[in-house]
Amino acid sequence: PPQGYTQPGAPAQPYAPQQPPAPQTPGQPAVPGQQLTNPFAPQPGAPGAPGFGQGQAPHVPQIPQGPAAGIGAALEKYREVPTGQRWTLQNPALVRADLGTDGRPLLAKQGSMVLYQGKVDFAYKGAGFTGRIVGNATGQEMQLMRCTGRGQVFLAENGAHLHPVELQGDALCVSAENVLAFDESLQHEVRRIEGHGIPGGALFTMQFSGTGTVVVKTQGSPVVLPVTPTTFADAQSVVAWSAAAQVIVTSQVRLHRNAYPGHSGETVNLQFRGAPGNFIVVQPYEV
Repeated sequence: PPQGYTQPGAPAQPYAPQQPPAPQTPGQPAVPGQQLTNPFAPQPGAPGAPGFGQGQAPHVPQIPQGPAAGIGAALEKYREVPTGQRWTLQNPALVRADLGTDGRPLLAKQGSMVLYQGKVDFAYKGAGFTGRIVGNATGQEMQLMRCTGRGQVFLAENGAHLHPVELQGDALCVSAENVLAFDESLQHEVRRIEGHGIPGGALFTMQFSGTGTVVVKTQGSPVVLPVTPTTFADAQSVVAWSAAAQVIVTSQVRLHRNAYPGHSGETVNLQFRGAPGNFIVVQPYEV
């Protein structure tokens, strides 16, 4: 019944108007019980970012009020992910390296820096320092940049998937073309795998050992397989493998995807042998 209506025979009820709704704070959603919090605000007890002092929170941007508030909400899922760790994936294709207050240097592929914050110095050197890493297809020397200072460096390359691999006294071989960055604390050396049919005459790899992290890049999501006596992989698809594994270059005749009908080509495969526990990493990609 309408407000104030009284049924016949029933005592009259006094008219009680509804209370007006509580005023909404500008920028808050008009949903009962729902509060809009600032996701960019520092949490109580959160450690301060490097360069801002111990326990002091950095400057935090505020979510705009009014119509622009939707922009911050839409981009919130892409916000930077600081964890206080040395290496932090921001998304599958972007990694953040924190140089820390002690300025521990890192080495990264030249041109892979997309953003940096703080006071960071970049110096460019050849990849091997005592030798060169020559690209398999182009024959060009791979250049690395040495990053030092205090701040954060964000690294990426052509949307490739990135995988920080932490070494703790063990050793890993990585195809030179799949190395994006690594801690300078790691011992590293250039190795050359020669074989008939390899573009450029040889496959160049970097062997890392010691304690630290190497960032490996792949085209697509890789697969890690155990090494068996019958493990073969295309030389263009192999990303990394256990340094203790033995590598043998083999050839196999097949029909190339870009060959004319009736013409076959020869592809280079790598055979891996080793004790149980050895592994290889392969990407779903080849030229």
